[in-house]
Amino acid sequence: MTSLNNFKMDADRNVDEPVIGGAPNLDDMLGNLQEDMNKQGIKTKQKGVCEACTKPIVGQVITALGHTWHPEHFMCSHCNQELGTMNFFERDGKPYCEQDYHHLFSPRCGYCQGPILDKCISALDQTWHPEHFFCSDCGRQFGDEGFHEKDDAAFCKDCYFEQFAPKCGGCNTPITENYISSLNLQWHPNCFVCKECKQPFNDGAFFEHEGFPYCETHYHALRGSLCAGCHKAISGRCITAMFRKFHPEHFVCSFCLKQLNKGTFKEQGEKPYCHECFDRLFG
Repeated sequence: MTSLNNFKMDADRNVDEPVIGGAPNLDDMLGNLQEDMNKQGIKTKQKGVCEACTKPIVGQVITALGHTWHPEHFMCSHCNQELGTMNFFERDGKPYCEQDYHHLFSPRCGYCQGPILDKCISALDQTWHPEHFFCSDCGRQFGDEGFHEKDDAAFCKDCYFEQFAPKCGGCNTPITENYISSLNLQWHPNCFVCKECKQPFNDGAFFEHEGFPYCETHYHALRGSLCAGCHKAISGRCITAMFRKFHPEHFVCSFCLKQLNKGTFKEQGEKPYCHECFDRLFG
């Protein structure tokens, strides 16, 4: 029996020693596998060349964007997440996961600044989620009547006219359609009437008093220039008597209707009488 102590290693003998190294590269493994299978006579059908690594594809294959890919190489161009069978989006020939695509390229809402994934409203040179495009004042969403713009903000019809439309000089409510401009104010057509009797100015003529329009009768009534006899305006000569004014031809005896002169009448019950009628009636 040969003693273990007498056993000697042949110095010239070649012995394979383990090689210490890093983890094998997946691409190298795929390449070596293909090579080994070919050496053993196992024929494999090539399914294309991977767009990412430019190596042949033997097993599973993903076809997308006009190219073929190893499944592990078909990744989001931004976050490198494997896309596999996930939904993906294309931009400039590159694939993106849904989250990164919307984060990078989707339009932003002018209100919340979040990406818009579905329906979109374009207005005021911005894009909006439909539920975020509403009146800047009352918060109501816009219906079929649309919106009004002021200082890069959107307003519903009611809020816009309430804040920015001129106010009527008669009723002080917003003017939204036709109006009359007069006395340095704007008026609803049906509000531009005599301040006293509320009658419209059919002939277009009116008189102004303290910023308001009046018909001729009520204007002169305010100014004290209305004839006490005929209740019409006095534009020429007048007679002042009994704290009132009269057209000369309308200052007459209340009984016989003869024209009177200022100094030739007598008064009874705030009515003027000639001397003859006064004596006959009250003498």
